[in-house]
Amino acid sequence: MDVVIAPHAAGSTMNDHGTTSGQMTSEAFRALSIDDKLDWLAEHGEPADPRSDTDTRSLIRRFPHLADVVLSDVTIPRLAGRTLAARAYVDPTAEPSGAGLVWAHGGAFLGGHLDMPEANWVSLELAASGVPVLSIDYTKCLRGVHYPVPSDDVMSAWEYAVREAETLLGVDAHSLYVGGASAGATLAASAVRRGSARPGMEPAGLVLVYPALHPNSFQPTQSLETVDDRTLEISINYAGSRAALKNPDAFPGLGDGTGFPDTLIVACEFDAMRPSAEEFHATLLAAGVNSHYRLELDSDHGHIDEPTHPGAVRTIAAIKDWIAGRLRLTTLGPTAP
Repeated sequence: MDVVIAPHAAGSTMNDHGTTSGQMTSEAFRALSIDDKLDWLAEHGEPADPRSDTDTRSLIRRFPHLADVVLSDVTIPRLAGRTLAARAYVDPTAEPSGAGLVWAHGGAFLGGHLDMPEANWVSLELAASGVPVLSIDYTKCLRGVHYPVPSDDVMSAWEYAVREAETLLGVDAHSLYVGGASAGATLAASAVRRGSARPGMEPAGLVLVYPALHPNSFQPTQSLETVDDRTLEISINYAGSRAALKNPDAFPGLGDGTGFPDTLIVACEFDAMRPSAEEFHATLLAAGVNSHYRLELDSDHGHIDEPTHPGAVRTIAAIKDWIAGRLRLTTLGPTAP
């Protein structure tokens, strides 16, 4: 389905795309080059979601079991007076799982925000099931910003969550998981890889949903020298240069998989970037990491940004069940049957 993308403050003059200034169909936006996308976003800002039923009140009307989740806006301090926006989700009526999740939304490193369903609805559902969530935002790769800025943001948010786990989410820091979707999954994995040698900062586990973990996530084993810039444009914009595409801290799929915690990877049947998830799963297994791979059938990239998608409901349940299973194993100990 094609929808009209309209920013929060759109003009009304006609442009070269045949729409009013500040308006563009989603299909036309996806077809733009990265430079044109950056120009459009710089001029108009974050597009408004054309859907009218994905705000928190609408979600609670549609899904009454979410009504008891308490949302708290959080400001995370950064260097030089900068701050990061985040939001804590806790359901005091839910049976506590004993674990919490720090969650990063996607958006091709260019967009995305705390109110999109991939952030807000996913967090509401997990909190209602007993897994409190700290949903985090990060700096987008716009106006000359590149890696490591968004990865640094996720690392800072993780460190903050570890320090404040009891206060924010009511869980022990050692029971905190980290994860994300799409670009957020890339950043979560990047933060874990970069912070793996820091004592006390290791997550209990990693959750990656339709991740893009390689510079060319469509064909992760293909030599980058044979791939044109248009195919790699999102990755180049994130990394900062074509040479930076070889950095395994930016693209964790390029590494050998060592240092990662137990990991859940969810890929979608129709996602063109599914090979990246499969390749990373194989890398983790080869490194001796306990990696669980789930293929969500009848689903495509971005499915958890659509609350009515049956695959999205299954994926969220799988995240909850995987965390619960990990907790059971931790409680039973390694000698349990």
